[in-house]
Amino acid sequence: MRTTDPTPIRRETAPKSQEGRWIAVSTVAFGTFLLVTAEQLPIGLLTPVGSALSVSEGTAGLMVTVPSIVAALAAPVVPLLVGRMDRRILLVALMGLMTLANIASALAPDYPLLIASRVLVGVAIGGFWAIAGGLAVRLVPAEHVGRATAIIFGGVGAANVFGVPIGTVIGGLADWRIAFGALGALALGVLVALLAVLPPLAADRPVALRRLAGQFRSQGVRVGILATFLLVTGHFSAYTFVGPVLRDLSGIDQELVGPLLFGFGAAGIVGNFVAGAAVSGRLYRTVLFITAALGVTMLIFPVAGLTAVGGIVLLVVWGLVYGGVSTSLQTWMIKAAPQAVEEATSLWVAVFNLSIGIGALAGGTIVDALPLRGILWLAGALVLAAGVAVWTARRNQSLR
Repeated sequence: MRTTDPTPIRRETAPKSQEGRWIAVSTVAFGTFLLVTAEQLPIGLLTPVGSALSVSEGTAGLMVTVPSIVAALAAPVVPLLVGRMDRRILLVALMGLMTLANIASALAPDYPLLIASRVLVGVAIGGFWAIAGGLAVRLVPAEHVGRATAIIFGGVGAANVFGVPIGTVIGGLADWRIAFGALGALALGVLVALLAVLPPLAADRPVALRRLAGQFRSQGVRVGILATFLLVTGHFSAYTFVGPVLRDLSGIDQELVGPLLFGFGAAGIVGNFVAGAAVSGRLYRTVLFITAALGVTMLIFPVAGLTAVGGIVLLVVWGLVYGGVSTSLQTWMIKAAPQAVEEATSLWVAVFNLSIGIGALAGGTIVDALPLRGILWLAGALVLAAGVAVWTARRNQSLR
């Protein structure tokens, strides 16, 4: 397999003790937890924010759309701009930006300034994720990279299960500004922790536009990018409307949708760590299984999910399988470009975040023209197409 640079990945800056390595990994994981919580928290606060700042809920929804799009742009741009900056300092600076952004959100006197603060959140998300996603290879021995990557991305699932619901409750019981302020305080705490536990992470070379573009010469990178786009777009086009699906197709009471989505997120955390254990020796098969299982689950939902029991079972399976997506595809990108992890990861993070926005937008457009069954069938078809893309890399030995 071709790579863009012969320079080996540096490991000598990793923490010396075994305990120190995993403390560093766990701290980065908590950082991803806060980032995803900050990105998605407005989902639970649309009504109070809209009421307080005199905008519609649809307009308030831009608080989610804007940082997703900005994160997609920031993921490749931030590594390009910072050159050889020590990645430890970069992560600390981005967490500082997250702190300021959430404080600005809490204090915003009007909606334009609130959206401006959400732009800063997007920059922090894209830059932090682009660096953190490939950090496991520098913090732990090679045989533990899969497990460390699973821990780092465990923060994503934990944000959906705990972060967003808790933030929503805080916003409901106190005030939406308190919820954003609490995120800012926690981000400051993570900033201090990153300074304390991360070792120096000097860049071997600056990320360059030429090397970013050069990643597409690798079949593994091309397949990983295409599979990510199809799978994530498909998932979010359907998941955006999972509430109406459970209510109108499965006949589940609206009051139960929230607890069931909590179960979806909990299943996702389990799936994340199962995938983390599986990818170490069976990467290709794991990714292929995830795409096949997720696609089939979506396609049969309109048939097998027409009862409450069927809908709940399929929702849990959906969460379990989708929980392994981030860890498995991130590991795919690391193995596809072992000498250019930051470049490949930044491209992957950009596509992942862009796909979230496209999926939600596509679902919202299509749901007005098609019944809910149509959304699920479209999503399933996109995910299975991702599986076909993965299948084309079956002879690539580096992805085994």
